[in-house]
Amino acid sequence: MEVEAIAHTSIVPLLAQTHAAASAVRALSDEQKKAILHRLAAVLVTNIDHIVAENEKDLARMSPSDPKYDRLMLTPKRIEDLAASMHDVANLTDPSGQVLVESVLPNGLKIKKVAVPMGVIGVIFESRPNVTVDVTALCLRSGNAVVLRGGSDAFDTNTYLISLIHQVLEEFGVNPACITLLPTDRAFVKELLTAVRYVDLIIPRGSESLIQFVRQHSLVPTIETGAGVCHTYVEKTADLTQAAQIVVNAKVSRPSVCNSLDTVLVDEAVAEDFLPRLIADFEKWNVEVFADNKALRILQEAGFKNLQEAQEADFGREFLDYKCSIKVVSGIEDALQHIAQYSSRHSEAILSQDQALCDKFVQEVDAAAVYTNASTRFTDGGQFGLGAEIGISTQKLHARGPFALEKLVTEKWIVAGDGQVRW
Repeated sequence: MEVEAIAHTSIVPLLAQTHAAASAVRALSDEQKKAILHRLAAVLVTNIDHIVAENEKDLARMSPSDPKYDRLMLTPKRIEDLAASMHDVANLTDPSGQVLVESVLPNGLKIKKVAVPMGVIGVIFESRPNVTVDVTALCLRSGNAVVLRGGSDAFDTNTYLISLIHQVLEEFGVNPACITLLPTDRAFVKELLTAVRYVDLIIPRGSESLIQFVRQHSLVPTIETGAGVCHTYVEKTADLTQAAQIVVNAKVSRPSVCNSLDTVLVDEAVAEDFLPRLIADFEKWNVEVFADNKALRILQEAGFKNLQEAQEADFGREFLDYKCSIKVVSGIEDALQHIAQYSSRHSEAILSQDQALCDKFVQEVDAAAVYTNASTRFTDGGQFGLGAEIGISTQKLHARGPFALEKLVTEKWIVAGDGQVRW
């Protein structure tokens, strides 16, 4: 299906087609869904060269210095990883159809509460064509149809990926309209957000501005996959060699993703010793640091050059780049207060050998994922054994943390009677 081969004046016909096709996905057996995903994984690997070629068209329209460039890029290794995650999702238990509660009432009514697919899920995302594959895998496995609204940045990649997905669906006799890529024209976003007749759930995945827009305008229920403003607190009892490795990993391993480190909080008791340990690796990766007064002095005296004095806006900022802020704190209460003020409630970490303080941090920090002595880079559906994810939910209703297969269902009560009536 050529998603933009014709000019659209409305996306309602596309949404209606997907809504109608949803029943075909619900009707697929467990084995059929597994087979489709395994086949699609194989097709991705077979077409790596073509996917990369389409992706290069998108990359050519973006400056390599843009923080979104890395998010947009699909390398052969990343495509192989996507295929592997599709196999992983296929091998997970289908959450739909699971009996959650079962009982017989005194009047003989037999009652079951069963997990069932959501229906049609709308996903709005930016610059990440891997989302097209991950969302398709998760929605098909859980029996849902999906409408995808990707950004214009990834138009060529997304269009080709959808053509491969439709090819596989047609091989299995499944209506390809169950996976629909919408036009990228922003004029249609509000139409999607108000399509309560055809769409059951909206999931925005992208910038804070996108998420705020969806929150303000959507009549369809939403689950936010929020921006990540992630902190790592180096407490005074931390193993400083290990702590430096964790901080560097959390910052530089892939800075354009939401679980990367944004702010380092360092206990004043170890700041003079710890901060210089970051310099060699930060210089190697050309990390720019926005430091408060105490950290600024320590790093200047240690000879670090790529340094700016932190402004208020540098705390609570999602950098998505080789940049971070550093603040020296007086202890755990100061660190907790800072995190409470600036955290996006995504992923937070403490590095400490004091178990009581680790326990206190885990208990008091309000975030979807809280770490002790590990990098925040692990907040990921694949890493958590969930196969893949639609995003990291930072809200508290229905799903929190990696939003994956298990949360793509709702509930239905089924009541079987034999003539019972109620007066």
